[in-house]
Amino acid sequence: MPSVTDALISGLLAGYGIAVPVGAIAVLIISLTARTTFAVGAGAALGVATADGIYALAAVLGGAALANAIAPVATPMRWIAAGALLVIAVRTAVSAVRHYRDPARAASTRGKGLTTPGRAYVALLGLTILNPATIIYFAALVLGRQATGDRSPAASVVFVVAAFVASASWQFLLAAGGTAVGRVLTGPRGRLITAVLSSVVIVILAGWLLLG
Repeated sequence: MPSVTDALISGLLAGYGIAVPVGAIAVLIISLTARTTFAVGAGAALGVATADGIYALAAVLGGAALANAIAPVATPMRWIAAGALLVIAVRTAVSAVRHYRDPARAASTRGKGLTTPGRAYVALLGLTILNPATIIYFAALVLGRQATGDRSPAASVVFVVAAFVASASWQFLLAAGGTAVGRVLTGPRGRLITAVLSSVVIVILAGWLLLG
């Protein structure tokens, strides 16, 4: 039991540790929910948490080997992730401006893009998977723990589940925040401002990702 309890606590801390720092993904979840619905934001949140859970599991099964395998392609992965973020940012801003100028166009194009929970889930899962820092982070935590004693299989499962739950709870909180923002900025002008500002922030964070 002490081993399982330790795994539960360390998994929760690991999940929050990787999820809480505000980055492009957090901004994307908030702005996406503000412009659509909580269900769409929840899909995006679950996609991010799933990616964190996958990397936590990968770290438990063979973190060192996977981290070493990813290291040579870490830079291309960051470039791909940054490029995808830039595309999303530009499309979000352009679409918001077009819809603001022509509300009829907004009605005719509703349903396209990240406007369903399923699409948001897949998109955010892919974007988060492209972050090589996540597997390196979990691998370092797992290997550090193994240096003081191996975890049992049950403890490893608890660690992975706890990391997923922690990440999911934070991402859902972000989605809820996006819903609150959307209720405040319900008019066309408010949604335009939200979309453009989030696009600018995502572009800046994508630049930081490239420089990192």
